Amino acid sequence: MTEREQTIQDKLQSLPQKPGVYLMKSKKEEIIYIGKASSLRNRVRSYFQSSVPFSPRLNTLKRKIADFNYIVTDSEVEALILEANLIKQHKPRYNVNLKDDKKYPYIAISKEPFPRIYVTRKLKDDGTEYFGPYTDVKAMRRTLKTLRRIIPMRSCRWDLPGHHPPRACLNFQIRHCTGPCQGLISIQDYARLVGEARLFLKGRSDELVKALQEKMEEASRKLKFELAAQFRDRLADLQTVLVRQKVFTLEKEDRDIISIAREQNDAIGVVMEVRGGKLLDRKHHHLDGVAGFSKEEMLSAFVRQFYLDAVTVPPEIHLPFQIEDESATTTWLSQKRGGKVRLCVPQRGNKTKLVNMVTKNAELLLTEWQLKRERTLPHSVAALQKDLKLSVPPRRIEATDISNIGGTDAVGSLVYFQDGRPKKSEYRRFKIKTVKGQDDFAMVKEVVQRRFRGLKEQSQPLPDLLVVDGGKGQLSSAVAALGELEISGQPVIGLAKKLEEVFLPGLSDPQNIPKTSGSLKLLQAVRDEAHRFAVSYHRKLRGKKISRSVLDQIPGVGPVRKAVLLKNFGSVKQIAQASVEQIAQVKGVNLPLARIIKEQLNNA
Repeated sequence: MTEREQTIQDKLQSLPQKPGVYLMKSKKEEIIYIGKASSLRNRVRSYFQSSVPFSPRLNTLKRKIADFNYIVTDSEVEALILEANLIKQHKPRYNVNLKDDKKYPYIAISKEPFPRIYVTRKLKDDGTEYFGPYTDVKAMRRTLKTLRRIIPMRSCRWDLPGHHPPRACLNFQIRHCTGPCQGLISIQDYARLVGEARLFLKGRSDELVKALQEKMEEASRKLKFELAAQFRDRLADLQTVLVRQKVFTLEKEDRDIISIAREQNDAIGVVMEVRGGKLLDRKHHHLDGVAGFSKEEMLSAFVRQFYLDAVTVPPEIHLPFQIEDESATTTWLSQKRGGKVRLCVPQRGNKTKLVNMVTKNAELLLTEWQLKRERTLPHSVAALQKDLKLSVPPRRIEATDISNIGGTDAVGSLVYFQDGRPKKSEYRRFKIKTVKGQDDFAMVKEVVQRRFRGLKEQSQPLPDLLVVDGGKGQLSSAVAALGELEISGQPVIGLAKKLEEVFLPGLSDPQNIPKTSGSLKLLQAVRDEAHRFAVSYHRKLRGKKISRSVLDQIPGVGPVRKAVLLKNFGSVKQIAQASVEQIAQVKGVNLPLARIIKEQLNNA
């Protein structure tokens, strides 16, 4: 048992029977998966027991686990919250992630004697009240513009009432501000405006209409006709907004309706916010890394990560189907809201129709997102699709190459290009296991089989194009490997170095692609990168083998002295080129041993 394996076994023995979160790590100390458990001992130990059945995705994860850490919590609910926070922070490879290219904005109301209203992307724990986040920034700015017209709150940064400008600004002149900087409104009257703004942002439009009507009538009774006219104008603007709002249900309740749509490794989650029976907002997020997850796991992850940043939680959340950890999620949401929250799966009637409508919205948004991605297709990728007559653009290209000397230390490489650019996190390398001697064709077959068997077992999407470095022989080996795996329809080509010829399955003659074409340049870049990656791995293995075979045979040089020597000189070659005196200066190496090392390396 290696030292690493012994360390893991020791950790497994000390795992507590308590709820918490576990972080699985790769050999490079990268966090690759974060999970929660009601019992850390039972859950984490299951990853290291071959008898426990797992999904293909988790079976792949198990093979990559080199270490783990864990955090104990007081309850399952705390574990659920911590898991969502850690996933958001680290974005592990094997978790579902909300893919946000930027932090979405909020509308904020500051905590001051005369609060101001503004847009921000940063949340501070200073008493400021936040509404959002808003995924549609244009719609958010339209909402804020309307709000300022209906409820004239200030947006300036003056520290009122202590510091103020010499005169009122333009917003006061156009009636978008009540002039608190000039003492034209009391703190009490301004506080009522802030209350109206809260009603508007929370979707309580009916309550706001009633409040404005009462103020207008009160001003009329007191013969304050100019003030009554201002309330009348604000009421008219608000009525205009309400006419545009869609009535979702006659039940004047607050609820969120959530659904998702998925295609291969892409998904869109949609949340319709209904307040007082009317649609307040529609929010959507792109989900990444969903291949291999069940729809229940995917929806559960979306719900948890969405409400992690949500400012408000409604009393009802309608879903298309039940989610994992429903009990813990309900408890957490209830705590976050400060009142009971129900997760419902409607079975019939109008509520079911609304869930289906949100699902349709998610499907349309996913199609729209995919079409938008198609429109941003790089020219070289589009040219490659045209030159090879491919049915879909080769956005995901994988290429493989073999490197060996006389059949020894044979390795295979696999590189991954997304939209014409290398994505090194997806690179893979293979030690050839089943082929003895110099047989490049068999080696290509082994690498292709191992790669595509893994993709098939994990339910991962196949590449749009597989490029094999070589001619007809290497291409035939790749096609044979795919055939044995019963994978049909996979586009694959061979690219021969000598004349830069492109071979297709079933055709004896190479394809005529112009030497100046962007598509050929892309293929060359992919092929050259596969070659570079294979050669670098082959050299690394050979270097390790040489240092192991030479230094390990020298009497008096054990693992510790070997490590110190390599750390000081960098390589066996540099040690051999050093003088006896230089070698003797290394800690733990005396002059007689230095002479032995020098002699052995010179004779090697």
